Amino acid sequence: MINFNSIEELVHLAKEEHCPISQIVMAWEAENNLTSQESQIEAMRKNWQVMVDSLQRGCQNQEKSLSGLTGGDAVKLCSYSQQGYTGEAVLRAAASAIGVSEVNAVMGRIVACPTAGSCGIVPAAVYAGAKKNGNTEDEIVEALFTAAGIGMVIEANASIAGAYGGCQAECGTAAGMAAAALVQLAGGNPEQVGHGMALAIKNLLGLACDPVAGLVEVPCVKRNGFIAVHAMLAADMALAGVESVIPPDDVIDAMNRIGRSMPRAIKETAEGGLATTKTGLSLAKKIFGQ
Repeated sequence: MINFNSIEELVHLAKEEHCPISQIVMAWEAENNLTSQESQIEAMRKNWQVMVDSLQRGCQNQEKSLSGLTGGDAVKLCSYSQQGYTGEAVLRAAASAIGVSEVNAVMGRIVACPTAGSCGIVPAAVYAGAKKNGNTEDEIVEALFTAAGIGMVIEANASIAGAYGGCQAECGTAAGMAAAALVQLAGGNPEQVGHGMALAIKNLLGLACDPVAGLVEVPCVKRNGFIAVHAMLAADMALAGVESVIPPDDVIDAMNRIGRSMPRAIKETAEGGLATTKTGLSLAKKIFGQ
């Protein structure tokens, strides 16, 4: 019977079976939820199509959110992408992540991956990576199962909720998932997948969840753009042979302990951080009239 509770176990199973992590995740799903591999792939393909649709809508979206705090920034960044310091591919990935998050802010259809607040990171990074590599849709769909497996382990051993662990739990987890998928898309081995995840997450440990006016908009929307690029760099490091000195499961344990020790004020309560700056409080009053 397939079973894993840690990244170490997941990597070991993949190496033992001489297969990518995605195959282990699908085998686990088949055994525990009695679903065929075909039905799993079809469901994940539909998720990917929603991701692509939200990417495309996001990069054209000029609509402001109801609060007026966000909307239209992805279009600006796309228009600027050929001029930037970091290169067109990187800027377009950031723009795509922001765009998906802006679609979420106007109540558009997205995939919570793993949450709505971090919805732009995985699709934007994976889309950019697959475009560069020339990956097929089948390869993308399979890599998303690797991302899912990483998310499952993190949820079991820490949290993916900002209200429990701060934004390290939401955007941090998404970064780890995206880096893992990118490593697989580029042909990396299971150990490199684990290192990519660890490198992505450990540099986001302690990230506050401090949404202005309690809305998933500021700083969440632009943060998606930054962290999509962060995940891509983590994947590149792992593929280059760079290893995380702190093993993946220790990184997840640290995330859990840090999340539990973080003050309530910076765990999605809007009682601290950017939410309680002079401007943050003024915006909240303007939006809600209090």
